Amino acid sequence: MAEPKQEKQDKAEKVDKPERPARAEKAETEAPGAPGAEAKPAPRRRREKRVVPRGAAHVKASFNNTIISLTDPAGNVIAWSSAGSSGWKGSRKSTPYAAQVAAENAARKALDLGLKTVEVFVRGPGAGREAAIRALEATDLEVTAITDVTPIPHNGCRPPKRRRV
Repeated sequence: MAEPKQEKQDKAEKVDKPERPARAEKAETEAPGAPGAEAKPAPRRRREKRVVPRGAAHVKASFNNTIISLTDPAGNVIAWSSAGSSGWKGSRKSTPYAAQVAAENAARKALDLGLKTVEVFVRGPGAGREAAIRALEATDLEVTAITDVTPIPHNGCRPPKRRRV
């Protein structure tokens, strides 16, 4: 009775597949970033802090939110903030106080990068227009000019057809 069990064990050993050498070769030829190969992590470059003394502040005051972007003279954004990113939600985002808080946050970030004087470009009909400008002036940024750049249609789109009741 012991002999049949022995035969079954021998058959089981023969059925096992040998390891494939192709996998071992593949691991050696894989790219350096592959999971099987060891690679040194790339050194992280620190972002240089640019000192920008003059720039522009773009205030977009819509009915639902106020977005403040502070840029260098070329138009590259240095710092930005919005009423939504400042923690306000819903209808409170469209308030003048939320615009003031957002402008203070953006101005603080820009002051750290050396911004001193700004030209303000205001766009949109929202409630936070004046509050954002006052907040920029209050945070030691010198405002040299204020320009309204709200887009105005020159006759615009065709109006909808007249309503019949």
